[in-house]
Amino acid sequence: MTSSTSNTSAAKAQIGVTGLAVMGSNIARNFARNGFVVALHNRSVGRTDALLAEHGGEGEFIRTETVPEFIEALESPRRVLIMVKAGEATDAVIEELAAAMDPGDIIIDGGNALYTDTIRREAALAKRGLHFVGAGISGGEEGALNGPAIMPGGPAESYRALGPMLEKISAQVDGTPCCTHIGPDGSGHFVKMVHNGIEYADMQLIAEAYQLLRTVLGLEPAEIADVFREWNAGDLESYLVEITAEVLAQVDAETGKPLVDVIVDSAEQKGTGRWTVKSALDLGVPVTGIGEAVFARALSGARDQRAAAQGLVAGTIEAPPVDRTAFIEDVRSALYASKVIAYAQGFDQISAGSDEYGWDVQPGALATIWRGGCIIRARFLDRIKDAYAADPDLPSLVLDPYFRGEVERSVEAWRRVVVAATCRGIPIPAFASSLSYYDGLRTERLPAALIQGLRDYFGAHTYERVDRSGHFHTLWSGDRTEVEV
Repeated sequence: MTSSTSNTSAAKAQIGVTGLAVMGSNIARNFARNGFVVALHNRSVGRTDALLAEHGGEGEFIRTETVPEFIEALESPRRVLIMVKAGEATDAVIEELAAAMDPGDIIIDGGNALYTDTIRREAALAKRGLHFVGAGISGGEEGALNGPAIMPGGPAESYRALGPMLEKISAQVDGTPCCTHIGPDGSGHFVKMVHNGIEYADMQLIAEAYQLLRTVLGLEPAEIADVFREWNAGDLESYLVEITAEVLAQVDAETGKPLVDVIVDSAEQKGTGRWTVKSALDLGVPVTGIGEAVFARALSGARDQRAAAQGLVAGTIEAPPVDRTAFIEDVRSALYASKVIAYAQGFDQISAGSDEYGWDVQPGALATIWRGGCIIRARFLDRIKDAYAADPDLPSLVLDPYFRGEVERSVEAWRRVVVAATCRGIPIPAFASSLSYYDGLRTERLPAALIQGLRDYFGAHTYERVDRSGHFHTLWSGDRTEVEV
C-alpha cells in the first residue's frame, strides 16, 4: 500500500484521522510510523494531498475525500480521531461521523475540549450505541509526531480496542507508555485541562524567576539562560526550564537584541487556564498559583491601562542588599517550592473532580504518564509518582515526606525572595500566592473564624464551635444570646 492508495483497496485502516492541521497531520504520521494503516480525511482535500506529498513515505495511508468514503476505509470497530477546533466545529464533525457509523464504533476527540462538553457528547453517543472518548493529548506539535502524553477518558470497553494503539504512539519512559485509561466520560479532558492549568502556573513562575534575576541582579538574558541551563541539570530539570534557556539565549537577527526584548510583553491564552480556575471555584479547591497565572496574563494584555499607569509611585521602602550567588540560589529554591505548590493544587483539583463525578482517577497514574511527552514533564514527577505509590490517599503533595522536606528547606529562601521583590516593587503574584497558600495550609488557626462570625451577624449563616458539635447562631439584633440551630 502506498501513500496514494484510496479506499478502494481491500485493506482497511486501523485508525482514521480527520482534521489535518499541524497537530492532526503529525499524529497521523505518528500512527503510520508505528506501523498502523491510517485513513486520512480533511474538509479541504488539499491538506490531505499535501500530507501525502510530503510525508506519504513514512507509512501506509488511505486517502479519502468524503465522510462516507472515510468511514468505509476503516476496519471494525471503526476508530476515528477528531483533531479540529473545540466547540461547535467539534459537534458538527461528531454528528456527521456518527450518522455514518455503526454501534460499537469509537469516536475520539483529541482536541482541548471542555470536559462538560465531553460528558454531554459521551452520553448522547452512548444512546446511539457509539463509544465516545475524550482524549487529552499533550506535547504540542513535536509530541504529536514523536510521542505525546495521552489522557483518554470514556468507556473501559473502548480502551480495550483503542488503548494499545494509543500506548504505542505515546512517549515512553523507562519502558512505560505515557498513556493510561483515566476514567469514564469527561475525565480525560478534565485531567488535560488541569494539566494545562499547572502549565500556566509553571510558566508564570519561570517568568517571575527571570524577572527577579534581571531586575534585582541586572543580569542579561544570555546570562539568565546560563542560570536556567544550570538549574536544568538539577532538581528543576524539566522541559519548560530547558526551553526557557533556549528562548533567553536567542538573539533577534534584525536588531541584534535578545529576542525576549523585542517580543511584546502581552501573553495570550486559549482558555484552558480559565476553565481550570472556573472549575476549581465550582469545586471549592484553592488553585491560587494557577489563578494568579491566569490573571497575570490578563493583566499583561491590559496594555492601555498599563500604559496609563506608567509613573505610579512604587514606594520608598529600603530594599535589602543581595549577594548575587546567594540570590540566584534563593530564587532557585523559591521556584522549586512554588512549583511543588502548583502541582499539589492541581492534584487536589483532580481528586476533587474525580470525587464529584465518580471517576476514580489515580493521581499516581497521572504522574507516571506526565513524565514524558507532555509540556509539564519534569524530573520530580518521578518523586510525585513515588509519593502516591507510598500513600494513595495522600491529603496533599506537600505532606509527602520528600516534598515536605524540600519545601521546608526552601522556606527561608522563599521568604527572602518575596521580601526582595516586594521592597523593589517587582510583581511576583505566583511566588507570593504560593507562599501564602503554604502558610495558610500550615497555620493552626485562620481568620476565617471572624469571617464566619460576620456572616452570622449580617445573614444568620450560623457557625460551628471548637468545643462542641452542632451549628449555632447568635441573636445579634436581640439579646445576643446563642442558640443552636
